Amino acid sequence: MCLIAFAWLSHPRWRLVLAGNRDEFHARASAPLAPWDGVPLIAGRDLEGGGTWLGVNTSGRCGVVTNVRDPRDPQQGLSRGLLVTDWLLASVDAPAHARALHEVAARYRPFNLLTFDDQAAFYLGNRPGPSAQPVTPGVHGLSNADFNTAWPKTRRLMARLQTWLEEATPDDFAVLFQALADERPASDEELPDTGIGRERERWLSAAFIRGEAYGTRASTVVAIDHAGGGRIIERRFGPGGRPQGETSLHWAPSKHAHPP
Repeated sequence: MCLIAFAWLSHPRWRLVLAGNRDEFHARASAPLAPWDGVPLIAGRDLEGGGTWLGVNTSGRCGVVTNVRDPRDPQQGLSRGLLVTDWLLASVDAPAHARALHEVAARYRPFNLLTFDDQAAFYLGNRPGPSAQPVTPGVHGLSNADFNTAWPKTRRLMARLQTWLEEATPDDFAVLFQALADERPASDEELPDTGIGRERERWLSAAFIRGEAYGTRASTVVAIDHAGGGRIIERRFGPGGRPQGETSLHWAPSKHAHPP
């Protein structure tokens, strides 16, 4: 997952609204969004690493992870996807989970992690060192740099989400999927310099990345209400950005979720 915008405690119906794109090599085997057998978890599955990039559980938790774009940083350590599944199945709340992960964050490959429960949200990372900070109410963005780093595509998606909060009907997510499908590159003046060259920076600056070997594999919208119920929608894409299906799932509020 390489682009995320989300609104936390900013909508009368939805506690969390999150829109994100997962960018990955098309050859990496993945299973589509679905309930997992034997556990209260709804997510896609990384069949290589065993975890997931984005998921929810039926008590209203959500977790999502991105990598950190730095070609000088070796991708060594435990799989990032395990961070999401560990969070979604944890018995502790978000603050306790953040404290515990801070102690072992260095064991994982470079990551940015967002965790949401019924009371709190956290950003956690391990580059350049372990970090954990609570998320304040409002609209935020994340890509493959630090939390709220103002990369052009992150700013654009945050702006579209803010407009949706102000203008859209609560169950109409078409505008968010349109924003996730935006293939406009940033201008050269806006491009970040992450050490991968100007041409590649330009290609990766679009919200939706179209490529035969690498590109946007999934666009996902999550909406969780204040009682803990919600909806998750995933649109999948293959090489060249060709559509490969859509899954939309609902879950009812859990008796363990507590409205604010």
